[in-house]
Amino acid sequence: MEIATLLVSCPDRKGIVASLAQLLYGHGANIVHSSQHTDELAGMFFQRIRFDLGTLTTDRETLEAEIRETAADFAMQWRLAYAARRHRVAIFCSKQEHCLYDLLIRHRAGELPCTIAMVVSNHSDLEDVARHFDIPFHHAKITPETKVFQETATLDLLRSANIDLIVLARYMQILSPKFVAQYPSRIINIHHSFLPAFIGANPYRQAYERGVKLIGATSHYVTADLDQGPIIEQETIRCTHGDSVDDLVRKGREVETRVLAAAVRLHLQDRILVHANKTVVFH
Repeated sequence: MEIATLLVSCPDRKGIVASLAQLLYGHGANIVHSSQHTDELAGMFFQRIRFDLGTLTTDRETLEAEIRETAADFAMQWRLAYAARRHRVAIFCSKQEHCLYDLLIRHRAGELPCTIAMVVSNHSDLEDVARHFDIPFHHAKITPETKVFQETATLDLLRSANIDLIVLARYMQILSPKFVAQYPSRIINIHHSFLPAFIGANPYRQAYERGVKLIGATSHYVTADLDQGPIIEQETIRCTHGDSVDDLVRKGREVETRVLAAAVRLHLQDRILVHANKTVVFH
């Protein structure tokens, strides 16, 4: 089947589901899956519809035009994604390799439906990793004096490669608000703690000193507010009084790779809607 995914969000009211179903039926589209959610406190409605394009009796332009008209009637935000068009992804990293390796291995295994177009790093340490997977590597050394220039050059590079999604695989740099504004809800970060706990440096030492029994990781979209973006995925793992700081770091890396990969997969599968600094994730 030729699959398309329609994601919508709008103020909740009667008739939304029926209108969208009738619209797709009128164009011959066969709905293969539909999920919806209503946030009663916010008064918002969210829906994800997957449908078969192979049965269309009109063309895509006509279909999109009618979706646009219906969206206007319901004050609806909408996005239509075609499965045949693969997302183009850039992975940003620094010196730590575990998240980069994990993403590249999963991609090679076919778990991440995308094209990894490049690896970008402020250090050259992981160039051999990118080469091993035949991924172009770009070294953009960043200092306080070169940060503005390098960000501008990197944005030009991303635009020239038609990048859809940026994944921060333990990229130890803070992106400027100007940079982030170019990719709203299209930059995914992994944070080495179960936010909002243990923000800042040395989270595993903080966890060790507090004697915690759970540590975790959080993957979220990047916004101008550091580590405050909409959360996509979180996971915890148990630890004990017998765990050293090194044990916590090892366990933390394991959970970081899983959480980041899960968040990237959800984004690539068009399962996420963002509203008011929160996500609705359709599993």
